[in-house]
Amino acid sequence: MSKLWETKDHKEKSEAVKKVEAFTVGNDYKLDQILLPYDIQASVVHANALKRAGMLKNKELEKLTSTLLEIKEIWEEGQFEILQEHEDMHTAIEVYLTEKLGDLGKKIHLGRSRNDQVLTAMRLYEKKQLSEISKLLQSLIKTLLEFGAKHEKIPLPGFTHTRKAMLSSVSLWAGGYAELLIMQLEMKAGVLGLIDRSPLGTAAGYGTTLPVDRKKEAVDLDFGQPMVCSTTAQLSRGWVETQLVQYLSSITSVLSRLASDIISYSSETHRFFTLDKMVCTGSSIMPQKQNPDVAELIRGKHAEQTGLQASLQSIGMNLGGGYHRDLQLTKEPVIRSFNITGQVLEMAKLLIESIEVNAEESEKACTQELFAAEAAYQIVKKEGLSFREAYKKVKENPNEIPEYSARDFLKAFSHLGSPGNTGLSILKAQLDRLGQGK
Repeated sequence: MSKLWETKDHKEKSEAVKKVEAFTVGNDYKLDQILLPYDIQASVVHANALKRAGMLKNKELEKLTSTLLEIKEIWEEGQFEILQEHEDMHTAIEVYLTEKLGDLGKKIHLGRSRNDQVLTAMRLYEKKQLSEISKLLQSLIKTLLEFGAKHEKIPLPGFTHTRKAMLSSVSLWAGGYAELLIMQLEMKAGVLGLIDRSPLGTAAGYGTTLPVDRKKEAVDLDFGQPMVCSTTAQLSRGWVETQLVQYLSSITSVLSRLASDIISYSSETHRFFTLDKMVCTGSSIMPQKQNPDVAELIRGKHAEQTGLQASLQSIGMNLGGGYHRDLQLTKEPVIRSFNITGQVLEMAKLLIESIEVNAEESEKACTQELFAAEAAYQIVKKEGLSFREAYKKVKENPNEIPEYSARDFLKAFSHLGSPGNTGLSILKAQLDRLGQGK
């Protein structure tokens, strides 16, 4: 079975050659099962561009297009094979076209390279997956806001350095994470701007003499614009993917902190939250255990993300311009990163939905020391002392801090973003606005 670059000189295969082949192909042929529909989409657009350039006749275009769509149907049924000896989806597709259409099938590669083929498929895949991540992100934010609104009157200790600090609330806790994720959602536009540029028609990075309309190809593939310089295509490969995975990693970093809070707040030490057994597992030796495995694995998955990010940064290190085979290795980290981010977002939503808030335990934990700063404020108001003097007075006499009802004290907060006035309605409006923009 010939590869796209192979000649008769490569036909004889020793064991060493087979090992080299396995090494250079890696698991690309497996990853391409995910990317194949995007390559078909780009191939149909490319065939139309060849027709407009006078390189294909109407009947040839019809046959190529229908056979390409036939491949997609076979793939959707799980029946289209990409073998190791194919190297990649491009060869597998061309082999099928040639077997079905003869020499006509070989015309599909005119005016392009596997370099712009794979990059176009990757960018189409990335656009689609980024849209799916945004939907999951919006769903999680909505769940957090609903959780916060449901428990807006329940006080909660606020912590710094893992020690009790000041009065907070369940609503403020949920709102903080929701707002941070809204900020992540807003960052999507910048990442999308990097991806939303068509590399199709740049060939091996230096264009072709064929009169291919790259602007029309970009429109047909729903890209915002074509890459202007053909050399940008290969320069961007891996570089754009690094920015993308950094973005995905920043999402999971927020969820890692959220998970850590849930682990702590549901522990025997605090008992603010009780987790549904659905998101916990037991111990093989201790019958009483309910372990917060989902939350712990969210943290672990974020650690995995940071490894993928580091991998992409390292692959692109010290490369010059043009294509290098190293860049083949940028595919897998991106695909894995999307999978991890999607899983973690879904699990984080389930985790929030599984929480039962123990209002009594939460309020009981809001002990006297949480109101130390408030006691200093009251001294400033009543005695006219500076805050620093009032601070010292409270610090020297901690037993004189007034006793407050934490639940009642929430009503004393009036400024935006405080435990008693969390501003969740503003966040909801922001989310709705972002959702409309998709």
